Amino acid sequence: MMTAQAISADEIALYDRQIRLWGVQAQEKIRNANVLLVNIRALGNEVAKNLVLAGIASLTIIDGAIVTEEDLGSHFSISTADVGKNRALAAQPQLQKLNPRVAIYTDIEDVTLKGPEYFAPFDVTIATDLNFNTFSQLSAAARLSNRPFYAAGVHGLYGFIFADLIQHDFVIEREKSNIETKIQAESSTRSIIAVNVKRENGKRLPVELVSKREIYSPLILATSSPLPPEVLNNRRRMKQVSPLLTCVRALWEFEKLFQRLPTHSKEDLQAFTRQATETHKELQLPVETLKSEFLRSFLQNLGSELSPVAAFLGGQLAQDVINVLGQREQPIQNLMLFNGDDCKAPVYALHPIFAPIPDTTIPIMNSVNPAISMGMSTNFHDASTIASSSNSRSMNDNHATMDLSSAPPMGTTDLTTSPDQSNRGQASDHNGTTAPSK
Repeated sequence: MMTAQAISADEIALYDRQIRLWGVQAQEKIRNANVLLVNIRALGNEVAKNLVLAGIASLTIIDGAIVTEEDLGSHFSISTADVGKNRALAAQPQLQKLNPRVAIYTDIEDVTLKGPEYFAPFDVTIATDLNFNTFSQLSAAARLSNRPFYAAGVHGLYGFIFADLIQHDFVIEREKSNIETKIQAESSTRSIIAVNVKRENGKRLPVELVSKREIYSPLILATSSPLPPEVLNNRRRMKQVSPLLTCVRALWEFEKLFQRLPTHSKEDLQAFTRQATETHKELQLPVETLKSEFLRSFLQNLGSELSPVAAFLGGQLAQDVINVLGQREQPIQNLMLFNGDDCKAPVYALHPIFAPIPDTTIPIMNSVNPAISMGMSTNFHDASTIASSSNSRSMNDNHATMDLSSAPPMGTTDLTTSPDQSNRGQASDHNGTTAPSK
């Protein structure tokens, strides 16, 4: 890994535009950052491109997969000559050309064979397009090393970004208002920890620097946590919650059980539909917001890659990583979804229910070891086996049950009829054409 060093005059000239956005100090932090990228398909390639252009110190790509012809449709760093080669090794030369100042390393081993110490040298770990169990293992390993972790995936028109930054401090810069900013808890996860005021030439009002702290939950707990109270207690907002949240969490539950994506077999379609219905019920969402048409579309998109969706999510993820490294602006808290049907990207804060926090207090971590405080195993290979007592759904047992008799028919012949297996994994776009299968 590269050692920390001050930004040079040449780099100030090279990165002039972004320095104007977030300042020299933030650029210096970015310049000295070492990032680990796990898996480099279409989404990982977009993330790598944006981070390399931003000028991080080093990017390590770990991917043991081989380039296939299917990768050529959405992966701009490889060509037909790379088919059969290792994917990380094939992508490295083109990424290096984007910014020779960034050191790019590759690792072709299986990431699940790595111990927690492997992740310690990296400032951020980003995992893309993996199954839930692998995501969960990497999340636990990053926590053991006290390192921020991102998990992201693309399925045709749909995608997600999950952030577990453990505990993250950042600064918001804004004009000072007439209302005093108090040092207090803003929510169960976010607190104002310091306020400073400065005056800048040419500005009529003084500038206020508000330091905030966000507390995050690990992936294994977020997958079973309820929606925040401000959503649960508002019927209108509950009806606006994207059904993609239900489908993504149902997919993770399916992957926990079967270690794979659902196929188009009748058994898998029925199993996924039952899981989605149960997940929708656990989230206490209105039954009418989960339609069989959306379930069918989500299943048809599974496993496929669309370049525009990968580009959008890759840009959002890279920008959030840059904000975290520079400790500027509010990061994702903690699950962002992207629905290509309506081009919306809502963010949902999913955490176990916390005890009420007085306005004058600041939430404090109870343990310096995040893994122990969350009930995690200290063995990386057993990290995904979290004690069931820690994985409480924290749901209200008295919530109203859903009247499934009024729901659109799910799990019926119309949904579970097996399509031609040659169409498995293909994603339909708005014009009825299909994207290459993955």
